[in-house]
Amino acid sequence: MVVICPKCKVRLKVDETRLSPEGSRFKCPKCSAVLIVKKPVEQARKALDSNKIMVAHSNTETQQKIVTLLSGYGFTVITATDGIDVMVKALKELPFISIVEVALPKIYGFEICKRLKTRAETKEMKFILLPSIHDKTKYRRDPVSLYDADEYIEEHDLSSQLIAKINKLRGLGEEGKAGGPEEAAVKTAETPRTEVRQAPSVKEAVSPFDKAPSDEKIEKAKRLARTIINDIHLYNAAKVEDSIRNDNFYAVFSSELKEGKKLYDNRIPQEIRAINDFYKEAIENFISAKKKNLS
Repeated sequence: MVVICPKCKVRLKVDETRLSPEGSRFKCPKCSAVLIVKKPVEQARKALDSNKIMVAHSNTETQQKIVTLLSGYGFTVITATDGIDVMVKALKELPFISIVEVALPKIYGFEICKRLKTRAETKEMKFILLPSIHDKTKYRRDPVSLYDADEYIEEHDLSSQLIAKINKLRGLGEEGKAGGPEEAAVKTAETPRTEVRQAPSVKEAVSPFDKAPSDEKIEKAKRLARTIINDIHLYNAAKVEDSIRNDNFYAVFSSELKEGKKLYDNRIPQEIRAINDFYKEAIENFISAKKKNLS
């Protein structure tokens, strides 16, 4: 630790292991003043708030859907729209559970889980990873890795499964109630993962762009591109990392990338695609970020 001599103002480095709670005497090497330095009192670490949940999602409609659901069960809800916002609010608000979208801007959701799990203040925080599935009829298996998250849930299962997963992480069991209606156990019944659901039509998927301003359309395009790439990563983690190490990501995931491009082109208006190839940009940014993490 560093102390300042009150007489000559020189900064002195003191070994904390030599200090006692009552105070230890030291002589300033510059002015010979005798200092009594006490061992700093450790402050008690603030506990996580078991009734507080953070919802981090870049899509305001999805975020509001989750907030409404959680508020109905009596939870205090904090919201964030990008990775940096999550890091700041997680350390300040200390929610017990954070529901984090995989494809968050600025810092990806799975990177947030890893970072906060290594910090003393938030290592006990529970994370529910929310994949942004771009074709909900395609994936009927669990992700290969949750990247240090404790649970995951797909967007189309929020209303039927989210409260059960939260109760489980709070140690209440899947049918436990957290201040919600008596029919909570019915609401949170697990939906069989083999159920086939109808994928959104092109018209439904494109409709949000019809009324959106250009800047918002661009952000939606970027978000969809990130979502597609991160879904590939989420369900093929080891294969993705190997391909990036070997510089053959495009070859290994050729069919998945073509399928993603087709989906992207169907959902993004031509006027936005003409501005920039946000899909290719998302792929290159993803590969670049992963190379840095793997180096």
